[in-house]
Amino acid sequence: MLSRIAESLFWIGRYIERSDGTARILDVHLQLLLEDPWIEENLACRSLLSVMGAEVPEDREISRADVLALLAVDRSEPASIAYSLGAARENARRAREIVSSELWECLNTTRARMPRKVAGDKVHEFFGWVRERSALAVGIIESATSRDEAWQFFTLGRSIERADMTARLLATRSLTEASGPSWTTILRSCGAYEAYLRTYRGVPSAKNAAEFLLLDRLFPRSILFSVRRAEACMRDIDPRADRSGTSDQAQRLLGQIRSQLEYRPIVEILDDLPHHMDSVQLATSAASEAIRQRYFPSNAAPNWVSENS
Repeated sequence: MLSRIAESLFWIGRYIERSDGTARILDVHLQLLLEDPWIEENLACRSLLSVMGAEVPEDREISRADVLALLAVDRSEPASIAYSLGAARENARRAREIVSSELWECLNTTRARMPRKVAGDKVHEFFGWVRERSALAVGIIESATSRDEAWQFFTLGRSIERADMTARLLATRSLTEASGPSWTTILRSCGAYEAYLRTYRGVPSAKNAAEFLLLDRLFPRSILFSVRRAEACMRDIDPRADRSGTSDQAQRLLGQIRSQLEYRPIVEILDDLPHHMDSVQLATSAASEAIRQRYFPSNAAPNWVSENS
């Protein structure tokens, strides 16, 4: 496959997943700010912008409306939903000869209907629309794409981004100290609450909820599931096996973070959750760069700002 097309498919997967994950995180935290009068809004908003990799203005108070404007509809902000949807559409245009008409129409329509402003009473509805459009794009690929290299690169990008976004969501648990979102809220935000109840059959505890989102091998939004899926895609793209160790840098990085999660006691991870989630984000960023250098080295990586920090 041409490196240009492989790169476009990889980033279509990442940008679609990024728009979905950002919508989920913002939906949870903006609703929390609205409902909880004890949260210090400026501090919470600054922390959220920092976790999402957006530039934080130093000279003024940051409000819920500022976060919504910057991370939802600002087309020039690499961490925003609008930017991700536009970038997904642009990458689909670059790979138009291999992208299906249905996917192209989906991404084109989504980009065209992306609002430039969201009314305060329409915020939850807007985030629901973003999740639905992302799910539609993924559904088109999953239901009508051969499991060839095109699907592998799309799924590889999506899996790496999903691991990163789940790590960001878990990192936001400590944004506002004791007033942070409950584990029930976090599970609901990534569509995991009902799956969690079927697995643990009880009210979410910190240990069980974190264990589910970090380590569950069957839930597709867990970090472990996403990392294992990314490793599987890389093996399918290049099935050559080394006799000793692993020579592929991206596979090595993903394997290291998987091992650290699998074999470290969950209590230790919870004791310093933001640090461990930062490690996951750094690993996914480094793996993405290693993939770029190996499979499409001619272009600079279109990363969002935090991936170079």
